[in-house]
Amino acid sequence: MPSIKVKSNVIINLARRAHDHNWEMDPIVRSLLDTDFYKLLMLQFIWKNFSGVHTVFTLQNRMSEVRLGQMIELDELREQLDAVQKLRFHKSELIWLAGNTFYGRIGMFEPGFLAWLERDFHLSDYELTTENGQIVLRFAGLWTETTLWEIYALAIIDEMKTRASLKKLSELELDILYARAKSKLWEKMERLRGVPGLSISDFGTRRRHSFLWHEYVITAMRDVLGDAFAGSSNTYLAYKHDLEAIGTNAHELPMALAALAKSDEELKQAQYSLLELWQKSYQGELLILLPDTYGTTQFLENAPGWVANWTGQRIDSKDPFAAGDEYIGWLEQHGRDPRKKRLIASDALDVDQILALHAYFSGTILDGSKPGAFRQPSDFLDEKRWQPSRRIRFSAGWGTLLTNDFRGCNPLGDEGFNPVSLVCKLSEVEGRPAVKLSDNYSKAMGEPEEIARYRKIFGTAGVANVPVVA
Repeated sequence: MPSIKVKSNVIINLARRAHDHNWEMDPIVRSLLDTDFYKLLMLQFIWKNFSGVHTVFTLQNRMSEVRLGQMIELDELREQLDAVQKLRFHKSELIWLAGNTFYGRIGMFEPGFLAWLERDFHLSDYELTTENGQIVLRFAGLWTETTLWEIYALAIIDEMKTRASLKKLSELELDILYARAKSKLWEKMERLRGVPGLSISDFGTRRRHSFLWHEYVITAMRDVLGDAFAGSSNTYLAYKHDLEAIGTNAHELPMALAALAKSDEELKQAQYSLLELWQKSYQGELLILLPDTYGTTQFLENAPGWVANWTGQRIDSKDPFAAGDEYIGWLEQHGRDPRKKRLIASDALDVDQILALHAYFSGTILDGSKPGAFRQPSDFLDEKRWQPSRRIRFSAGWGTLLTNDFRGCNPLGDEGFNPVSLVCKLSEVEGRPAVKLSDNYSKAMGEPEEIARYRKIFGTAGVANVPVVA
């Protein structure tokens, strides 16, 4: 295999940077573009259709044994949040949003929206306390003022957790930490390099180790994987490094429409009403389904026929092998060719599962067995056993275990650098509770009585109980 020409200009001494950092008021988020691309697409959608709606977002640590409120100083966290609140979009950033091609289209962002970003956009205020060793963080205001807080808050808290652990290490120990992490990253990329037809995107902003490490990782992925690295969900890094910005929409939108529903029937239809409004707002572009907000199985069973015209589906909380098969079967029932559709897996992926899913959906096993007979990642790791015979166009959105896999790298041996399953989700819309059910009982969010009410309406077909991975 030919040697790799590293084009990166961010090959830096991370250990030295960590050791010499002036941690006091070193901003973690330096640009409002430092967010997932889908957040900006959703912000335009909200600005266009729901500009007067009030919402609340709240932080939740799904790993309560990790006491973030005891690891992170609230005054330092407040300084970081205040610094983001003061940021404004730069003219050069807005020019890039206006003139760049996204998904093959120029003008994805409307001139009126970009003018509003420059003239009127600002983030809401926040409420910050601690309770039982956990950070309690709440953002309330107009939906246009609260939605972007999600990614900024998560990136800040995750990096502050990283900084708290870095402070405990000497320069030599920091050097070892990053040497081990780089070696781990290289081993992952080596296994992925050269796999035919592979497509991987960076989805790792919200739970990254740090901004600098995130930048290091995506430039290394670009240089090592070449065309197999499709781009980054991080808008700022896509802007800075001339990468494709990846993303469409998220659970927040159907959650909001469901919360606004005036009847049970309207609530059940909200997941489809949202799709109608989305495709109208984006003139038939960005048509990737995210059907698991209230359960994928019920979504597909009750979906109007026109939903099958959408470009593809992202799997978030269901076993991706089962979810992909379910989507392929549904497409075939509706007379659509799955080979022309896109399937994106994005939940807790790492190399084994990426390779397994790619083989399962993009290849045929050569030992006489049918692909459907296998479900374990280890069944697919030998690419010599399969050849390209695409069932659907598969791609992987690689998140936490791309940008924050320091497991086993700490020379002191503790788990201070392990990722945490931290979320910041929509919790209220116009004073009404918002709910997410998911395909995993462990990921349900909302008030218990509201979750029970929603489950009566949507059912629990296809829902499983699986431990949450960061």
